[in-house]
Amino acid sequence: MKRKAHEIMATEIVGVPLENPFVLASAPPTASISMIERALQQGWAGVVTKTIVPDEMEIHDVSPRFNAIRSGRSKHNLVGFENIELTSRRPVSYWEQGIGMLRRIFPDKVLIASIMGDRNRSAWQDLAVKMEACGAQALELNFSCPHGMPEKGGGASIGQHPDITREITQWVKEVTSIPVIVKLTPNVTDIAVIAKAAVAGGADALAAINTVESLTGIDLETLTPLPAVKGFSTFGGYSGPAVKPIGLRAVAQICKAVEVPVMGMGGIAKWSDAVEYLAVGACSVQVCTEVMLRGFDIITGLLKNTRHYLTTHQRTVAGVIGKALERITTYEALDKKYFMIPVINGETCIGCGACFVACRDGGYQSIIKTGKTVACDVNLCDGCSLCSHVCPVGAITMEELPAGTKL
Repeated sequence: MKRKAHEIMATEIVGVPLENPFVLASAPPTASISMIERALQQGWAGVVTKTIVPDEMEIHDVSPRFNAIRSGRSKHNLVGFENIELTSRRPVSYWEQGIGMLRRIFPDKVLIASIMGDRNRSAWQDLAVKMEACGAQALELNFSCPHGMPEKGGGASIGQHPDITREITQWVKEVTSIPVIVKLTPNVTDIAVIAKAAVAGGADALAAINTVESLTGIDLETLTPLPAVKGFSTFGGYSGPAVKPIGLRAVAQICKAVEVPVMGMGGIAKWSDAVEYLAVGACSVQVCTEVMLRGFDIITGLLKNTRHYLTTHQRTVAGVIGKALERITTYEALDKKYFMIPVINGETCIGCGACFVACRDGGYQSIIKTGKTVACDVNLCDGCSLCSHVCPVGAITMEELPAGTKL
């Protein structure tokens, strides 16, 4: 039976339906009601507001507050992005009015209010009550911002401690009936421990990851750390494609540790990144940095290509969720007898010698030069696959060693 498009893409977060798995993360792209309105019109299933804080908490952003890392010299090949921007600077009343208006305009979209206080019960509870009253369908507790806010007693200074995570989650659950999502930081020794603490406090769902604490560069002319604010800087939050492996690992660990839904994020730049997060257990994904770089309308390609993948493979979003998770095991459980060797295509090999050098200085010296091309001595090969990764033209593939082959 052929499925309808909305059935293929639909998912949910704690019983709240999402028309597709793509949600805008709490960040600069959700800093105003007008921005959120434009994003929802483009096709995003929902948004998480930029983090709302009590009016008495003073928020002052610095300039500049971003830095980028690129692969090569191309301005377009950005792989990492650091920011030291803080939470929303708008008053709570602005968000109360705006969320109420958006709920009326977009009844089928999902509006999640991100909130943060210090370690004061009344601050958290007051925000939670107000956001529920104005129409937010869920709350996201920001226990994870790695810069600026920890100095104010918020952000990662909460999420790095299981007892505090559990306690503040309980505070919020005492006063609200809508789902509570705890956003976790990757800047911990064991994220599963924090996930369990949040669930013990009553969290209905989790979100991961927030940015990775970082220092992305030094200006070698002035020896000033970047981004430089009048000659000084601080540690910031790292995002972009480079953090996806960290995010995938964290989401997989969380999904193995607890049974509540997880919203995955970190380094999602294309549709396939999102599907990978679903495969390790995320029920939906949040996107931020790629939107900051390319705009809200990237959702068009994300939806089109995700739908094409699912249709081609006769899958649904729900059918993808967690399918790779069951294949993540311990090192000891991996098959030590399974062995693969490199097969070199002589027609496409350009004889650059990259694999030879890599194997000679980083492997087991099994790649040998044969005139203008290379070959592999399988008696020396250890099956590590390094050669296949350094080949610039994809001339090396790894294939399973036939059973019974004697080396």
